[in-house]
Amino acid sequence: MSQPNFIWLSMSTSPPGRWDLRLLDWRMTPAFRADDTIAGQPLLIDWRIGGRCPDWKFVADRKCAVIVGADDADTRASLLEQGFADALSSQVAMVELGARMLKLEGLGEMIPQHRIIGAVRLDLFYRDAYVDGRWIGLHPREFALMWRLAADPGQRVDKPALLKDVWRLRHEPETNSLEVHVSRLRAKLAVSGLGWLVQTHPDGGYFICTEARSTFPAFARERRSMLDTAPTMSQGRRSSQPDLVECHVQRTRND
Repeated sequence: MSQPNFIWLSMSTSPPGRWDLRLLDWRMTPAFRADDTIAGQPLLIDWRIGGRCPDWKFVADRKCAVIVGADDADTRASLLEQGFADALSSQVAMVELGARMLKLEGLGEMIPQHRIIGAVRLDLFYRDAYVDGRWIGLHPREFALMWRLAADPGQRVDKPALLKDVWRLRHEPETNSLEVHVSRLRAKLAVSGLGWLVQTHPDGGYFICTEARSTFPAFARERRSMLDTAPTMSQGRRSSQPDLVECHVQRTRND
């Protein structure tokens, strides 16, 4: 299934994280002029001061254009009257923005709303995983990480690919953010007995495991290897320490 593509019309090359639909499995094409937009192509227009393109009125197809960052209600009403598909404030949540973009004709069929991995149902709208009748409370990065891995169950996704697709980084940072998020994701899945789902590949990277029985021991060994180890502490007596003898004398109480 192909990923939907949207055009980001702005003086800025990338949208802020809260509007970045790439985290919802979209592809993005930046545009700096209205002439760069394409009729019939989903368009997200940056309305922020400093981000708004001066020729925004000349976009190719207003009925496929959603304006974001318009905080004034009268302005949003005016934009809708001018034929734009939608106009949203800067406080719109990513899940709502994604849902409104998907309402544009034909887009709802281009991107999956759920991915099922055994007992886990990943919900793209809520950006969480549903297991045993409850949400497990994934952090947005944890969800994006599992969503990316779930796109190809059983297939290794190396670290550079995860950093690029989930963190939008084209270089390897000095931090261990990826490993930390994987550990937290496993811990939340482990509450439902599914910590084995996210496996470390011998060649590096991670993958969604589809064979629980055969791979769980490997996961358990890996978890044990991550525990801190220290030599056993003994309570030996120093040679210079004198032996002490306690003596208890019974006394009569006069109270």
